[in-house]
Formats: sequence, C-alpha cells, structure tokens
Amino acid sequence: MHPLESQLDSFQSAQRRQALEQLTAVSSFPPPTNWLNLHSHTFYSYNAYGYSPSHFAYLAKQRGLALAGIVDFDVLDGLDEFLDACRLLNLKGIVSLESRVFVPEFADRVINSPGEPGIAYHMGVGFPRAVRHPLLDRMRRTAEQRNRDLVARVNAFTAPVTLDYDHDVLPLTPAGNATERHICAAYAKKGTPEFWRSKLGDCPAEPAKLEALIRAKTMKQGGVGYVRPDAGTFPLMTEMNQFVREAGAIPTLAWLDGTSEGEKCMEALFASGAAALNIIPDRNLSSPQHIQNLCNVVSLAEQHGFPVIVGTEMNAPGNKFVDDFNHPVLQELLPVFLKGAHIAYAHSALQRELGRGYLSDWAKQFGADRNRIFETLGRELHPQMTTNQILAKVRAL
Repeated sequence: MHPLESQLDSFQSAQRRQALEQLTAVSSFPPPTNWLNLHSHTFYSYNAYGYSPSHFAYLAKQRGLALAGIVDFDVLDGLDEFLDACRLLNLKGIVSLESRVFVPEFADRVINSPGEPGIAYHMGVGFPRAVRHPLLDRMRRTAEQRNRDLVARVNAFTAPVTLDYDHDVLPLTPAGNATERHICAAYAKKGTPEFWRSKLGDCPAEPAKLEALIRAKTMKQGGVGYVRPDAGTFPLMTEMNQFVREAGAIPTLAWLDGTSEGEKCMEALFASGAAALNIIPDRNLSSPQHIQNLCNVVSLAEQHGFPVIVGTEMNAPGNKFVDDFNHPVLQELLPVFLKGAHIAYAHSALQRELGRGYLSDWAKQFGADRNRIFETLGRELHPQMTTNQILAKVRAL
C-alpha cells in the first residue's frame, strides 16, 4: 500500500483530497475490465475497512473496475466527494442511498428484513447531487434517536460497562451518522474478555467476531436491546419513493434471496413504485436453490424492464471488494449487470447536467427503447466530459 493511501481515510476532507490528488499523479492504473461494484458502503455509514468515498474510488480505479458506486444508510454525505474523486480518476461512478421502509400491503409478510414483517430495505440509485429534503432530515434524526434508545437498553444489561453515545460512538464516524456496527465496535473496546464471557457466554479473540456476537446477542431479535419495528418506525415505501424521485434518483427495490414470503410475491413488489432492482450477488451462490432464485429474479427484472444494480456491501469484515464474476453463474449474468450499471450511470450524468434522467419526461418518450438508449449513453459518456460534450452525445442519438 502506498504511504499516502492511509490518508484517504482521514476524517479531514482536505487531507483526503490532497492524498487522492497526489496518488492520482503518481499512480499507473490498469485499463478498465468489465467488473463492477455499485453497492459499497463508506465510512459515512459503516465500512468494515474504514474506506472513505475517495478511498473506495481510488481502489476501484486501481483494480480496474468499469463502474463503481457507493451507498450509505440514510445519508448522502459522501456524494460530492465520491463524484469529485471519480471525475479526477476518470472513473464512472454513481451514488445511492439505502434505508428501511414500511410496506403496508406486506404488513404480515417478511420481505427482506429477516423476522420483521412489513419492513423492507429500500434504495434510491443514481443521485445527481446532494440535497436537503424533509424526509432525509427525518431519516437522519430518527436513526440517531433509535441508536440512543438502543444504547440505553443495552447499557442496562452491560452495566457497569456502558457507553456514552456522544463520547464513545459519535467519534467513530466522520459526520455523526452512527450505525449499530459502530455501537458494537464501541462496546467491544470497553469490555474485557472476562466481562464479555460473563455476559455473552463467549468472547472471540478476533475483534470482528466479538462485535458480531455483541450485535447478535444484544441488538437483534431476542436481545435485550431489540425492539420490533412497526408501521411508525420507518417511512412508508411510497414516501421514500417520492423523496427519491424528487431528488432526481431512481427508486430501487432491494432483493435479498427470494426465500421469504414477501419475496415470493415479486410481481407485487415490482408494481410498488420502484423502477430498478438491487442485488448482492455473492450471498446468493451458496446453494442450488439460491442460485435458481437469483436467476429467476434477474429474468423477472428483465421482463419488467428494471435495470439490475449489483455490488458487494463491505459493511462487515470478510466482505469482498468486488464479486467474483469468474463464477459461472455471475459470468452468465454479467451482461445484464453491466447493462443496469451503464443505465444508472447515464441517468446520473444526464440528470445532473441536463435534467434528463431515466425517469424524466424526455426519457419516457423513448418507450421500450429507453433502456437501450441509456445503456448506449452510459457506455459512451465519461466523468470528465463537459456539459456540451454530453449534450452532443444526446443529440447524436
């Protein structure tokens, strides 16, 4: 690793930018492959390796990714930094946001949040710029309050080893958007191995495994800190879809593995107001049934004209930097994934520069040809183009 690379994860934005500029000036990058990762979390929510948006962009360029994308929970704090880094590196990049929503029509069925009927992880893909929006502000506030309430409940169990949320948790984040994983890391640092054995019955030597055990035993179902979410815990899916559209992005379903009662009713979910589908491929290669479910949902997305967005999350230790697209199944599906990525990239660029994104009235006039046109533009556009150059590509259609 180049000595400057560690500075890419500084909590000081000026240090990150300076390090990226210096690294870009002295680095030789390989030509782009056809691999991609459009779903990496950053340290603005939680990245298991501490990667900032700049660091992820640099590594994506260094490893020859054709396209790269970040996604954070409840915030767009990394958007400007990531798109600026992609422009500097000439890397095709998109920015997305993930949250949880309530789906009234599925109130009695688990969707993609295990054990939580009616609750769904949901996304907006291809945000053209950072925005202020009442729902975004509300999501940030309610997420913080959930965290503080969670810490209070877990503290009652772990006393005398307790956390001060402001002192122990918030300093682990660059912009105050802490997650359960930050809280687990803070707890793991405070307790001794003997203490955690007495509370949890075990204390793995590896920090990541200890943090996972703390989370499983205290914050997930059956744990002292767990409170089952209900209709009022998260925004409605319709509310989030409206926010995403107003912000210029694409409302996107998040698919887990096709085994839940909710995900066995994908036709209803495809009709719920989204326009794209997100998949984490790597976790769907564990069995023949999971592979079949993956192939089925990709086929269904193609039938509905939904671009398919894929990537690995890197929000837990051991997550890959990029999916293994040499795997026979992923190799076969890669053309669909690349098509979805180029559509999302074209949307992001056209919405930002011209106000002509994938869901615009201008785009809708192409009807059944919309995906083909956006895929073509996504392949031809690049981050260092001027607005006039982008407009020329559009006029040449």
